This record gives sequence, structure tokens and C-alpha cells, in this order.
Amino acid sequence: MNKAFAPYDLAGTRLANRIVMAPMTRSRAYGPGQSATDLMATYYGQRASAGLIVTEGTQPSAVGQGYPNTPGVHSAEQIEAWKKVTGAVHERDGVIFLQLMHTGRVGHPSLMGLTPVGPSAVKAAGQVYTNEGPQDFVTPHALTEAEIAQTIAGYATAARNAVEAGFDGVELHGANGYLIHQFLAPNSNTRTDGWGGSPERRIRFAVETAKAVAEAIGPERVGFRMSPGNPFNDIAEADQDDVELTYSALVDALAPLNLVYLHQMESPGSRELTVRLRRQWPGTFILNPFTGTQPTGPEELDLIEDGTADLIAYGALFLANPDLPERLERGGPFNTPDRATTYGGDERGYTDYPALP
Repeated sequence: MNKAFAPYDLAGTRLANRIVMAPMTRSRAYGPGQSATDLMATYYGQRASAGLIVTEGTQPSAVGQGYPNTPGVHSAEQIEAWKKVTGAVHERDGVIFLQLMHTGRVGHPSLMGLTPVGPSAVKAAGQVYTNEGPQDFVTPHALTEAEIAQTIAGYATAARNAVEAGFDGVELHGANGYLIHQFLAPNSNTRTDGWGGSPERRIRFAVETAKAVAEAIGPERVGFRMSPGNPFNDIAEADQDDVELTYSALVDALAPLNLVYLHQMESPGSRELTVRLRRQWPGTFILNPFTGTQPTGPEELDLIEDGTADLIAYGALFLANPDLPERLERGGPFNTPDRATTYGGDERGYTDYPALP
């Protein structure tokens, strides 16, 4: 297991180990205008022993918000507030990337006073949590060509804002049924123009966004997250042949951009595809492995040893164990996450999990 705990060179940025804190929405951005708070700075600072922290999903624009009290990075107020988070992590020699998450059609007008947008006017089945409780998803506004260009430019501006706020880089959230994933999936993208139809056209929004962000802040500061076959937020990628064609084309198109990493959230039964895409990707490959109902644990570090991934991302265990790398190296013990305090609330279930003595 020694390889997991050895330093790693991420395109010139030294990581203390190969253990990544996965992005996790916590809905505690109670500062003015959905901005970060001192409590958020404490939370991320506590977890700075991760080789890499990827923050909770952060909206690049007001219309990109999908849930209550999620942070943004599109205003001067938000940029300034994030500086206390990046400062807390850097004071402890940590490395932190901001995840840019535009939720697209997954949102509600009651949250942002705006109609959600998407590649097509296709309403997602299900409900979204709002300040008034669960509400049905609404039919999104289908982005026009001009609006697509504006949205891509918005990602680039948000990335510049993240660098100004002190982040070491950004991760583009192309997974879990959010906007980039909505363009990739045939059930949410029914366009017949140059942005939809074939896999080559459905990947275009993801590739053009990655290209714009890499040009804005440098490819060595840009990662990309994807989740092939993930049905979250009413995404239907059930045709395995189409999934393989789409994501193989996506990886091939992203590779020449020299992004700092590719981060895959694995779906059930997709290890063969994971291995194939990992071989296809020329750079650093981060894996959030599928582990069923159990959190990713110490045994998943074997995936670094056998070359399946360069780094392993941990979600639930990092939520409950601020000193997770040390605990993994010791083989435990591990605090149990309190699921009732995952979203919203105060310091309970957030910054009060104990570290090892």
C-alpha cells in the first residue's frame, strides 16, 4: 500500500499522497449571496492532509444553482469569501480544486428566480429539494446557440474567479446528470443541430467547455469529472454500445487538451469500461470506485497498486474522518458518517468529527 501514501506529481503540483477528497455537496454556504463561511474554511482546513481536495459543486452562474445554500463563484463577494477557505487549506500545505457545477435542468425557479436551462426542453422525472420542500422538476429552457456560447464563457470566467480566490485549479463537473452530462446523454439532449444527435456532437459542449477553461487558466489547472452510465437525475445511458462510443470519443477529444486529470465516478458493473478508458487517457486518472452500499475503504487502495487508477477519491469516509489518509494508512478505525447531517445545518456532522489522538 506504500504507493498510495507517497507524494505524487500532478503536472508540477506536489500532492502529499494519492488520496483525494471527492466533491460532496453540503449546503452550508450561508454567507451573503451564497458565499463561503468561516465554518466552511474550518471544514476544508481540517481535511488538508488529503493529497487533493475537490470542493463541493459550485455554481459558475446564478442560473447554475440547483440546491439551497450551495456556493457560487460568480460574484466579487463570493470570490472574497472563498479566500478564507483556500487560505485555511494552504496554511496546512494542502492542495484544493474548486468543482464547477452547473446543474442545468436540475434546479427550480424558487431557488434562483430563473428558469433552469438545458440542452433541450426535456423535463427530468422526479423532484428537487427546495427551501419549500421537494418540488417537481420543471421543463428547462433549451439553450440557443448564442446562450451556449455565453454559458461556456461563463465557465471560463468562473475558473478565472476561482484562481483569483486562491484555488490551485478547477474540476469541471461532467457527471451525475448536471448540465455537461445532460449534453452527453441522448434522453436529455434531443437536439438536431451541431450540439446533439451523434456521440461526436453530444460531446461537443463538454469539449468546448474544457477547451475554454483550459485556455483561461491553463490546462495544468483543469480536471474533468465524468460518470458513464450513471442514471442520477433522470439520465438514461442504458445502451452500452452508445455509452462506450460516447465516452471513448469524449476521452479522445479531451486528451489533446492536456488537462491535469480525468476523474471517473464509476457506475455499477462498469469496471471493464473503467479500465479501457483509463488506458485511453494519457494523463492522471482519478477513480471514485463503485463500492455498492459501502463507502470506499482501505481495500480500494489496491486499485492504485495494480494501476487501475493513479489516485482514489473518497467521499463518505472523508466526510466523517478529517484525518482520513492517516486512518487509511493505519487501517482504521473510522468514524461513521451521520447521514442526517449531510445537507445543511451547523457544525454538527460537519466540523465536529474527531481526529485520531
